[in-house]
Amino acid sequence: MTRDSTAAFAAFYRAEQARLLRYFRTRVGRDDAPDLVQETFARLLRSGAFERMDNPQAYLTRSARNLLIDRARRDKQSQAVIFPFDEGCDAPVCPEQTWRIEEADLRRAYGRALRAMSRRTRRVFMMHRMRRMTYTEIAKQLGIGDKGVQHHMTLALARIRRALTGWSVAG
Repeated sequence: MTRDSTAAFAAFYRAEQARLLRYFRTRVGRDDAPDLVQETFARLLRSGAFERMDNPQAYLTRSARNLLIDRARRDKQSQAVIFPFDEGCDAPVCPEQTWRIEEADLRRAYGRALRAMSRRTRRVFMMHRMRRMTYTEIAKQLGIGDKGVQHHMTLALARIRRALTGWSVAG
């Protein structure tokens, strides 16, 4: 910058500084306005185009507006909430297809365990679990004692437990 252009820029600064200060005060408040005025004039000076401009006031206003836009973008980015990934809490969820396959496997294992039971044990188990009958009701219907019903239920539950031992649901 030459001496004449420095004097012209200083005169321009004195003439436009109050207008630019009012512009920023209405948009960002009293505290931040002076810093934004300085930044706007610094941008104008760094551009090196002050001497070649036909309308430096319009350029200054546009620079001030762009500065506010940049500041708003920066503020918006700084407000973004970022949650760290915690492998213990954010483990991938097992897809429904896998659940359906595991359910089918479990049903097959359960069905094999039922078919492997004696006819009477299976019948006692089904009457109790499916029909929701009490041991006394089952005993009366089958003509056996309560202890006999307990014995068959114990056998049935043990067979199912063995069939499902080691079988676990992924998740």
